[in-house]
Amino acid sequence: MSTIIDTFIAPPCHEDIEILYQDEQLIIINKPSGLLSLSGKNPQNLDSVHYRLVQIYPECTLVHRLDFGTSGVMVAARNKAINAALCQQFSQRTVTKAYHALLCGHVENNEGVIDAPIAKDPALFPRMSICETHGKSARSYYHVIERFYDEQSDGNQLPLTRVKFIPETGRTHQLRIHSQLFGHPILGCDLYGGLLPIGIEPAPRLMLHASELNFVHPITGKPIHACSESPF
Repeated sequence: MSTIIDTFIAPPCHEDIEILYQDEQLIIINKPSGLLSLSGKNPQNLDSVHYRLVQIYPECTLVHRLDFGTSGVMVAARNKAINAALCQQFSQRTVTKAYHALLCGHVENNEGVIDAPIAKDPALFPRMSICETHGKSARSYYHVIERFYDEQSDGNQLPLTRVKFIPETGRTHQLRIHSQLFGHPILGCDLYGGLLPIGIEPAPRLMLHASELNFVHPITGKPIHACSESPF
């Protein structure tokens, strides 16, 4: 078996975490791009969503994660019982999520589904792979919002598509690898083909934003609809 060696060092993130909602049981935040969800083993990767939150809420624990480059809505629990209740909602897939993304090229169909199993492969770390044999089921729905051209400084027109993703499952890197699979990687993705050819202006970040998170409050039983407008 291959040994996983993580050499990634996160650059400093100077953006603040935005608190969207909080009560005695949970906190909903807007995570900035370029911030780890959890601190890494390397002491240089101490800064993270969790690290920042526990400075204010010592008992706080994360219920789910977003990739380093992904921004948007996350929910954190303020005690173990709430964490367990929210984790159960995620595992039972009663939590619904929506993302906005900019994809390279013009997507042909206005909507569709990408259904392809995803597997870990230590030899490819940190990338995931599509694997029909050993992969876990993964399904992503997409809806095209607009197709447009982004004018570059040299006058070239870069074709892009703005889409809304609704993942049915929550596999690691799911939207990033599914976008690559159907030929339209997410702009700014350094792992799955979203970096553009030399001469084209690089994207300032991974153009993926968690825009909606819907779940049931474990104590009140009321539906929670958390939203964060896409910054791109």
